Amino acid sequence: MQPARIAELLQPFLPVTTNLCHSEPGQRPGEEPAVPSATQLQSISTYIDILQHWNARINLTAIRNEEEIVTRHFGESLFAASHLFPKISSAYSGSSAVKAFDVDVDVPGAQSPKPEARLADLGSGAGFPGIPIKLWAPNISLTLIESNHKKATFLKEVTRALTLTDINIQNARAETLSPATFDVVTLRAVERPSEILPVAAALLARNGRLALLIGSSQLEKTRQTLPSLSWAPPIPIPQSQSRVVLIGTQEPIKSTSGIP
Repeated sequence: MQPARIAELLQPFLPVTTNLCHSEPGQRPGEEPAVPSATQLQSISTYIDILQHWNARINLTAIRNEEEIVTRHFGESLFAASHLFPKISSAYSGSSAVKAFDVDVDVPGAQSPKPEARLADLGSGAGFPGIPIKLWAPNISLTLIESNHKKATFLKEVTRALTLTDINIQNARAETLSPATFDVVTLRAVERPSEILPVAAALLARNGRLALLIGSSQLEKTRQTLPSLSWAPPIPIPQSQSRVVLIGTQEPIKSTSGIP
């Protein structure tokens, strides 16, 4: 798929970045749409090719149309990434070029990630949202958890083809991993929430964040299942009538001895 078309399809899902130089008609002064780099767009194009090839052999995704793959899989994943790891344009030096995926910033109301945050994508399947988040924030340490052997093999091929580093693919059940290990845990397909959500929460380190890409009908059940997490308001996903990003923070365990 042509990188230019990928960039066009992704635009609604990417944040507006601050640029002090200029703005296009219809934008507020000092704002520009984020634009992936040529390398990142080529990585997404390569990813789609590999996904389509493997999808003919094993069922990685029910979506076969390439443009829908961009919007439903990459767009949704990058939208979540932009809220977990906020970015801003570096166009303060006089250049109008927007650099979107590689400059960390402080965004009012957003929680800044730790440098080289440890992120686990539980039930990664075809690699969403984990691998697109890695493309967005290359400095994170990514663990893809996938118990299906064939899907885990696909994930290994994709990460090798995209030459991604600091990725650990765990062909195992999440219950077998060490608890309290990750700064961020992502989960996209939340089936049997009463079973899987406690497993996901158990992987969170102190002050870790659980990011769910779910339907709005699942919000109440999610909050009831994990009342110990502090939940931010759900964030509607562009071009969807009911899909949201829901982020909960693991509150530190209070010490009964008075020692933090």
